[in-house]
Amino acid sequence: MFQAGDLLVYGTTGVCRVLSIDRRQERVGSTRQERLYYQLKPIYQGGLIYTPVDNDKVSMRPIISRQEAEDLISEIPTLHPAACRASTTQALTQQYQASLRQHNCRSLVELAMSIHAKRRQAESQNRRLGMVDERYLKQAELLLFGELAAALEIPYEAVQPYIADRIAAVHS
Repeated sequence: MFQAGDLLVYGTTGVCRVLSIDRRQERVGSTRQERLYYQLKPIYQGGLIYTPVDNDKVSMRPIISRQEAEDLISEIPTLHPAACRASTTQALTQQYQASLRQHNCRSLVELAMSIHAKRRQAESQNRRLGMVDERYLKQAELLLFGELAAALEIPYEAVQPYIADRIAAVHS
């Protein structure tokens, strides 16, 4: 169980801070039952989330450690995911959603890299990236950069330059 102050990744919302753990009464059929709820504050967007501690519908996990973040960034130059291809927009959407549902940073890196590869191919043919690709690239980067920022304890805006600097240092 998480504690007040902990950072966690909540589904596709991203990094949230646990503000409190509260007991709430809820009606189950004709009886009232007490249940524990987390009060979560998303770090990179507004609002509050109230979710049962034992919620099994939405993934909740601790953010990665600083060392895991550093290791993942070090791995990026060795990853070569292929551009995602699908015969229909619906199939492409399902493929991208499956990557997001893995709820881990490595799959987010691979998803973002594959869409960037697809963008480069499209641009080389004087074409633009499709809307589905753009939407999932943005979502993957929001989730990835948000978690890396929290793990590395740097501002969200500094994540992309940090990754670029680390990769450049390896290649120089």
